[in-house]
Amino acid sequence: MFADYFERKSTPDVQKDLLFFQDLKARIHRRLIDRLDLGKLDLLSSDELAREIGYIIESLIVEEGVPLNQAEKDRLVVEVQHETFGLGPLEPLLSDPAISDILVNNASSVYIERKGRLEKTNIIFRDNKHLMQIIERIVSRVGRRIDESSPYVDARLPDGSRVNAIIPPLAIDGPVLSIRRFGVDPLKMSDLLLIGSIDERMKIILEGAVRTRLNVIISGGTGTGKTTLLNVLSEYIPRSERIVTIEDSAELILKQEHVVRLETRPPNIEGRGEVTQRDLVKNALRMRPDRIILGEVRGGEALDMLQAMNTGHDGSMSTIHANTSRDALARLDTMVLMAGMDLPERAVREQIAAAINIIVQLVRFSDGTRRVTKISEITGMEGNTIVMQDIFIFDQKGIDKDGKVVGEYKATGIRPRFAERFKVSGYELPEGIFD
Repeated sequence: MFADYFERKSTPDVQKDLLFFQDLKARIHRRLIDRLDLGKLDLLSSDELAREIGYIIESLIVEEGVPLNQAEKDRLVVEVQHETFGLGPLEPLLSDPAISDILVNNASSVYIERKGRLEKTNIIFRDNKHLMQIIERIVSRVGRRIDESSPYVDARLPDGSRVNAIIPPLAIDGPVLSIRRFGVDPLKMSDLLLIGSIDERMKIILEGAVRTRLNVIISGGTGTGKTTLLNVLSEYIPRSERIVTIEDSAELILKQEHVVRLETRPPNIEGRGEVTQRDLVKNALRMRPDRIILGEVRGGEALDMLQAMNTGHDGSMSTIHANTSRDALARLDTMVLMAGMDLPERAVREQIAAAINIIVQLVRFSDGTRRVTKISEITGMEGNTIVMQDIFIFDQKGIDKDGKVVGEYKATGIRPRFAERFKVSGYELPEGIFD
């Protein structure tokens, strides 16, 4: 009753029933905590624990004297278990692989993104205090904190999903929680080809770029799939290499064995102890990495990343927020200046032109699809301008009657300079791939 029914309808009666159900669940949850012997929980297997809790909840439902059918009882048992050991009302959403984003605006407003489209759900929290308890449970698991002195936080779930939370007084209408899903079994290149996010020729070039140790920047707006593509490209890194990953909130899932994962740390309650991405990039250079993968470049660490790319750490990769490939270069230019170094403009751009070989541009279209729209090569400098040429593009033709974007992937006809590096490295390209 309570699962599908609430998904289908949103009426005052349904909301009233749901609030009653939430209240009942809260009462049983409180009584369950009082009755459980928490010291013995670690001694039980997961199946034994589930059965034991199920028996206790069944008896508590009887004691409450509330008339429920079997389906409602089963649902209540599951939800109380979620409240006790999981993330409460969010658990059904987290178990649905089709959901890519979960957006909690307040206790009574929860949206999801499915297949690139936002839709409102009928899931609610009991109140803002209940939502706050779930947020605290998430952030405490990864050693972070959130309170009035530190009212926003980035964290992650065990499956690697990225979490951001912000609470009053910064969030006026109550705690806000955003979850960017990142599954345990991430997408592979074959999946991107199947859904049309990339074509076979682009796949061949990007695979070659990783195998021949070109430096790659993946550019795109929010939600375009930058981290997903970065994860996919990491498949092509040889297993013999030592990889160091640096992220604000660890979400990359690399298949190689020789991987060192580093994560930033926020300041403590006294405002001390912060470890930034720039600190980690500098430290990574002393760890004998073959490649450095920076989850996202967003500040002064851009300078250290470029210097690493220019001093023997070929094949490094990162992502950057930008709407076009040219914007990505402009942002890198600005971020290098954020490092506090008084460098001439031309010197900065020469660093960028020498360090980066390829920029991959991603776009999220109006129909929710995400595509690689450009693969561009940086070829050098002309005056004070970084010269860049497009190798492959996605040419949008229009939108069909169903609202789907129509277009095709095309080669521009330009043979890139890195094609010679592919040949020297023994990576053979199909005949006519750039035609």
